[in-house]
Amino acid sequence: MNAPSSSTTSTVRKASLFYFVFVMFSYTTGGPFGLEGMVSASGPGMGLIFLLVIPFLLSIPVSLVAAELTTAMPVEGGFYRWTRAAFGDFWGFLAGWWNWSASFILGSSYAVMFTDYLTYYFPGINGWTHWLVSFALIVVITWLNIRGIQMVGKAATVLELFMFIPVIAMVVIGFAKWHHNPFVPLVPPHQPFFKAFGVGLALAIWGYAGYEQVSSVAGDVENPQRTYPRALAVVIPLSIATYFLPVLAGMAALGNWQQWNDGYFSTAALLIGGPWLGHLMAFAAMAGAVALLNSTMLTATPMPFALAEDGYLPPFLARRHPRYGTPWIAILISAAIYASLALHSLGDLISIYGWLRGATTALTVLSAWGLRRKQPDLPRVFRIPGGNLGLLYVIALPMAMTCVALGNSPKIAKLWGPCALAAGPVVYFVVKWFAKRAAQKAS
Repeated sequence: MNAPSSSTTSTVRKASLFYFVFVMFSYTTGGPFGLEGMVSASGPGMGLIFLLVIPFLLSIPVSLVAAELTTAMPVEGGFYRWTRAAFGDFWGFLAGWWNWSASFILGSSYAVMFTDYLTYYFPGINGWTHWLVSFALIVVITWLNIRGIQMVGKAATVLELFMFIPVIAMVVIGFAKWHHNPFVPLVPPHQPFFKAFGVGLALAIWGYAGYEQVSSVAGDVENPQRTYPRALAVVIPLSIATYFLPVLAGMAALGNWQQWNDGYFSTAALLIGGPWLGHLMAFAAMAGAVALLNSTMLTATPMPFALAEDGYLPPFLARRHPRYGTPWIAILISAAIYASLALHSLGDLISIYGWLRGATTALTVLSAWGLRRKQPDLPRVFRIPGGNLGLLYVIALPMAMTCVALGNSPKIAKLWGPCALAAGPVVYFVVKWFAKRAAQKAS
């Protein structure tokens, strides 16, 4: 295999801090949508507590790791190359492969989510027509990503600014109509505490995961040593507010926590502000799904490019577009897999995704320790505060949260999640075998 590169260059026009903030926000958050089920499953009190506490147990530790390692190694491929530098070829390959595999599930799920919201206006969209709409969206997003990070950043900025309009309106009107204690009940009556705890925790972790993922495009950002930590400092509090405040306002105004299920934000907005706000919120949910798919494709497709550049995947995946400088073949292949998986339901896709995302996060946070041990003199513009105690904080808490979330995942995820993880070592040893055969023939 080729040595990992720390100076990967690109002809892609680089993104400024302003656009990169929206790329990061659209990937990690995208809006409050998708967390409504936490309210009815775990109770409004526990749900709101999770939305405030989980960032300190997952998002902030992972973002501190990403900030330190991005300033030390601002390369395309991000956490894949950090893991490889810290623990060697095998674990580095698994970080890249598991992440790319996870992106197939995540990208297809956002296309499905968009079409699910669209059926609110067009109930006749089902079966193959449902898939065709998802496929059409994937085609448009593929074109944007081939154009490069600046085009993706501009699209993310427009979509997220539009999303904020109804969300802010719902928060303001909801607080003006405050009639209920939003934290009561803490958990649903007559439901086992640990069941409510597990469901809410899993949803909160899904909502706050992925802050290391955007490091894969660090090479396409202006001055990543300064831009990446600054973007994190903006995006994390913005994400907390985006999740917490609309739920708080909805509970304070309506108090109907039993009715909060998937896709309920548009109904809650209608009850709080009237039809105009309900329709705006439905459109905002679709815009959020588009932004999430857009940024997922952007941050995931550099992974096969980096794996091919290092000799793990066929060389054609490392080809760049002659005009835009993007890994266009990797983008097209990823889009084709997104389209094939878009035939499945949203719930099944997300539950399996958690296993791949959790494994990648664990390798990422461990890389902070591995690189400090292996390359202690590596320049780090930003360093995780708190010395060894701070390092323990950023490693132990995300891994504990991941274990709890996987332990509470549904049966389909416990069946197929381990299978998805096991595919990584199989592919690695197959690739090594073919590489060894090729080397023997060449000699």
